[in-house]
Amino acid sequence: MPFGIIASGAEPATLDTPLLVVALSRNPSLPAPLAPLDEAVGGALGRSLARREFRGDRDELLHFTGSGKGPRRILLVGLGDASDPRAANRRAAGIAARQARKLGVQSLAWYSASNGEAAAEAAAVGLALGAWHYDDLKSPPKPEDRRADLESATILAGGTDAARGVENGSAIAEGISLARRLAMMPGNLCTPDFIADTARAIAGRHGMKITVLGRAEMEAEKMGSFLAVAQGVPQEPRLIALEYRKGAAGAKPLVLVGKGLCFDSGGISIKPALGMEAMKFDMCGAAGVLGAMETIARLGLAINVVGLVGSTTNMPSGVSMKPGDVVQASNGKYIEIINTDAEGRLVLADVLAYASRFEPAAVVDAATLTGACVIALGHTATGVFGNDEKLIDEVLGAGKRACEPGWHLPLFDDYRELMKSDVADIKNSGGRPAGASTAAIFLKEFTGSYPWVHLDVAGTAYAESDLGYIPKGPTGTPVGTFVEIARGRAS
Repeated sequence: MPFGIIASGAEPATLDTPLLVVALSRNPSLPAPLAPLDEAVGGALGRSLARREFRGDRDELLHFTGSGKGPRRILLVGLGDASDPRAANRRAAGIAARQARKLGVQSLAWYSASNGEAAAEAAAVGLALGAWHYDDLKSPPKPEDRRADLESATILAGGTDAARGVENGSAIAEGISLARRLAMMPGNLCTPDFIADTARAIAGRHGMKITVLGRAEMEAEKMGSFLAVAQGVPQEPRLIALEYRKGAAGAKPLVLVGKGLCFDSGGISIKPALGMEAMKFDMCGAAGVLGAMETIARLGLAINVVGLVGSTTNMPSGVSMKPGDVVQASNGKYIEIINTDAEGRLVLADVLAYASRFEPAAVVDAATLTGACVIALGHTATGVFGNDEKLIDEVLGAGKRACEPGWHLPLFDDYRELMKSDVADIKNSGGRPAGASTAAIFLKEFTGSYPWVHLDVAGTAYAESDLGYIPKGPTGTPVGTFVEIARGRAS
């Protein structure tokens, strides 16, 4: 069931809701609009704040029982210092929604002193992130163990600005939820064909043009790099192009590119068994593109956007690519395969070359590309590389607005030396030093003349532990960054 969010100018004290969530910054005093609510609960809120029983620290929670009228429960949630109100509201709202699910309430109301358009949008996204769950493959609990599911939320903020913020936040949340569901699905269900079918559904809902290439079509396009990865499996590889054309006629499009490895075993250069099940998340870049295209269409942005996805599975078999093989990409360059686990860049090489036919204004790709980026930046920031400083700054700004921070990493010419091959134009792995940068250097060889940025989301597309505001699993990154780039460019 879709999670419904509305804005309302109702008074907190009179609202008939199972749960009222009140978001407060560090060292709070009682907001004036909550004075009637405090009176209704015998002054408990004011006393708790005066005694510093609740200090408003980030992620802090304090739970009250309501009075006979108005909210039946009250949950205080801390925003911390709220130096970034957008990020603070989004995080606190995610925590609140997760708490509501634990309590088994079907609806909640959200109150924050920040109630403009941006704050309402952030709260709407956060509430939807926290309410989201993936139970498709779980048997239902026994009737006596079941709790009601959180189905809706009301953001207590009046006016057209808040209503617009909630509407936009809901659209962003739909795209993120779509991406998270794709990523959470196991690799035997989320196949290249399933990803293509999901793209067709998006195209059908929003009137987009869609093109889907299979093995035969890619052979005709001489995509030997992409096909080298796909040759080890009987599944059809898929190159998907979604075209959203709501901008000026003839205006060059923004092109979003996503790596869609539905499962990555490493191929002949097989990965260690421990934790390999997480390699179903190797399609998070593709999920990000599809989620972004869903949101861009829901927002009705006046812009031309093309979403490109390269999807296959990387497995060892008797016909898999081998270390030492040389293949030719569609732009004519020969690639020596040093490591079959450096397969995502082989897929993206042909997809980035394919992007040139759209005469793009800019190309931004996203991929769970390297463990080296996780070592460099952990799970906090996305690695950002590119050939155009203006576009890099634009993408970094978009990531900040989306609460998906990035960090600019270098593409020094010396890194290209590490990628020299004895038998081909370039090899697909330069070894461990500067692994995230050499992977990006490889991609740069296939970008043509357009402005380009690469997002290495290996550390940010999914969480290996519970983050508080969302559980372990897919985060939805980079949907928000893609959407904010498009919003910033829309006329």
